[in-house]
Amino acid sequence: MSRRRLLVSGGAALLAAGCTNAVGTNGSAQLDGRVDQTHQYLTTTYPASAPLIQNARGVLYMPLMTEAALGVGGAYGQGALRIGGQTVDYYSATRATVGFQAGAQQYAHVLIFQTDQSLAAFRAAPGWVAGAGAFYAVPAGGMAVGADTFSAQFPVVAMIFGQSGLIAGAAIEGTKYNRIIPSSLPELRFGNVGQPPAS
Repeated sequence: MSRRRLLVSGGAALLAAGCTNAVGTNGSAQLDGRVDQTHQYLTTTYPASAPLIQNARGVLYMPLMTEAALGVGGAYGQGALRIGGQTVDYYSATRATVGFQAGAQQYAHVLIFQTDQSLAAFRAAPGWVAGAGAFYAVPAGGMAVGADTFSAQFPVVAMIFGQSGLIAGAAIEGTKYNRIIPSSLPELRFGNVGQPPAS
């Protein structure tokens, strides 16, 4: 089997395995633990994000997205939507990638919903897709984050952080989010940003 077919097949297997909704596992507890870690890491490492999160109508945390590609690939992750600091739903995120890229990476991201309308639209959609209407803040790139600047202009702020791997940069445009029952999660570190192993 060629390397290309091996990676594409492996990526497809990863996505298929991630789509299982395993009732009766400890997936929910694991995922909530990772969301807690992600929230703590984000607000501690990038303090300017704290007002955005505190004033948000809701925040979707995706603690670990795994992306693999060799020309054609994909990314998958599981996360939780929190309103007022409490988990209200769990979501999967899937994204297909096509283009001149090779390698693999892991990263985290959050979607910060700044208006009631944007949060309601997200929750009502059977498969909400991230589009160009969101503001993308990439803390690793040194972009300043301030609530006053964004809240009046962007109903959704997406923050991508904790990148590690061979693919340069990460993007979430085109990522599709679906409500799920969390499946059991593998024991993986959160990128290589220095967090403790997920429990």
